[in-house]
Amino acid sequence: MTAAAPDPLSELNALLAFYAEAGVDDALTDEPVNRLTQVARQADAPPKTSGASSQPREPRRSLQPAAAQPAPSPQRATIAAVPDEQQAAMARQLAAGATSLEELRERMASFDGCNLKSTAKNLVFADGNPQADIMCVGEAPGRDEDMEGRPFVGRSGQLLDRMLAAIGLDRDTVYIANVIPWRPPGNRAPTPHETEICRPFIERQIELVGPKVLVHLGGASAKTLLNTTEGILRLRGNWRTYSAASGATIPAMPTLHPAYLLRTPAHKRLAWRDFLEVKMKLRSLA
Repeated sequence: MTAAAPDPLSELNALLAFYAEAGVDDALTDEPVNRLTQVARQADAPPKTSGASSQPREPRRSLQPAAAQPAPSPQRATIAAVPDEQQAAMARQLAAGATSLEELRERMASFDGCNLKSTAKNLVFADGNPQADIMCVGEAPGRDEDMEGRPFVGRSGQLLDRMLAAIGLDRDTVYIANVIPWRPPGNRAPTPHETEICRPFIERQIELVGPKVLVHLGGASAKTLLNTTEGILRLRGNWRTYSAASGATIPAMPTLHPAYLLRTPAHKRLAWRDFLEVKMKLRSLA
């Protein structure tokens, strides 16, 4: 029995859906590149000979159409520039001068020293109750968070809500933020430069909230704020101490990021143990 030929339109729709789910929202070139044409061009090229040829060799040409290789504009070069220490120093100055969460948010919104702001749609500042005893800190917003301007609202956020509910908490009793307030393009990992620039903002945010317990959602948050190089599987489940610039210390629990748990459901049991530890810690501090 002959199998039905695949529907090209269905395959294209499935591919676009995959790209959208992965966070791809921008094209790399202004013109589409026909990869089939490139393959045909390579197949039609004359075979190489081992002996010397008397014919002059043509210069190698790029297989990519010329239209797909635009010269970088000054604006694009500016966006791609690597942040320097001056921008990090400016972030530290702005963060230190904020006397309230609202003022900190306004200063972050006006800050142009991080390249991620130029590609993000919204500043993702925080969600939940700023008077809460517990503060959860993730790494960076994803596509859904970037669209809504709130952290943890996509699939990983829905799982986080269920994890919090399991220990009797919700977004009215928890404050949630990220180390990076702007979504990296394509959900890529933030660079060390980008993280270092944004670090003063989240540190000041923690200081202004003053939670009794800090929960690091994922290795990036734990490594950045606890100044450690240990992996999250070694960090999780063990109480650490976060030291604020003011001198205050906060019990901190590193745990697995909800996005990781969606990919590795078997490790949900580990996160459950961590959240039970958080629940008991909150009771002891009440």
